[in-house]
Amino acid sequence: MTADNRPPLVALAGPTASGKTALSVELAKRFCAEVICADSMQIYAGLSIGTARPTDEETEGVPHHLFGFVSPEEAYSVARYADDARRVIDEVSSRGKLPFLCGGTGLYLEAVLDNLQFADEPEDSAVRDRLKAEAAQVGNEVMLEKLRAVDPETAARLHQNDQGRILRALEVFEVTGLTIAEQQRRSRAVPSPYKSKLLVLDYRNRQTLYDRINRRVDLMLKAGLANEAKAFLSAGHAPTAMQAIGYKELLPWLAGEKSLDEAAEDLKQSTRRYAKRQLSWFRRMEQAEFLFVDDYPSPAALADAAAEKLFEFLKQ
Repeated sequence: MTADNRPPLVALAGPTASGKTALSVELAKRFCAEVICADSMQIYAGLSIGTARPTDEETEGVPHHLFGFVSPEEAYSVARYADDARRVIDEVSSRGKLPFLCGGTGLYLEAVLDNLQFADEPEDSAVRDRLKAEAAQVGNEVMLEKLRAVDPETAARLHQNDQGRILRALEVFEVTGLTIAEQQRRSRAVPSPYKSKLLVLDYRNRQTLYDRINRRVDLMLKAGLANEAKAFLSAGHAPTAMQAIGYKELLPWLAGEKSLDEAAEDLKQSTRRYAKRQLSWFRRMEQAEFLFVDDYPSPAALADAAAEKLFEFLKQ
């Protein structure tokens, strides 16, 4: 077997509230690693409570990169993330440290681990405006069905509420004649410059994960999530904030349409559904190796099991 001399890259993924932050910090201390954000909302400045961005206390002195560095007004794409992440990965590796991606955004992780190449996709404002008008008339569900007819692979990954990505996929197909799925296949043609290992946290007992999510929402509210959301949305940051679970569910409370307790229950439900979508994405990632948290009697035992897998990976 030929030795793989590419620089190593470790990634830790998992649904929200699965314990990624604590495990990544513990492993980073053991392996002299630095953590790089792979969460599409934790990159934004000002969204600290609602996105559960690691606090200084939680990072325990481990260097963390690409957290809270993008202005909420700024348009930020997965292609830009891939460039930023690769730059930081190379910087960390050049210092003799192990780069450690950590987050729950499957597309961000795939972009780096699979070395996706993002071509400049042409845009057509007339097509986009027509699709938006059609969506306003017939609804997202019909537009998702329209996408499913031409690009079932992409449609299967999208929720009907994700209007932006649905319309973008339809626009790309109409303008280029190629589906997003086909473009993504072509984008994987260049081998990754990294030797990578992906660990994914999961729970055999799904209720255990849901209980953790419910507790996290309660803790966020105690930490001031309602005030953060109110200040953020009133400052005109709605386009970004509305994408993040934890903010849009509080809008009815801010508008006086629901009590805070009712909005909190909506938030818990939305977060549980989001966790299911995250796990579905991770299961499609071929290199993912799952670690079931509830198989282990303690966080230390889980960390030992993960460390053993990383030791084996790094010896290869």
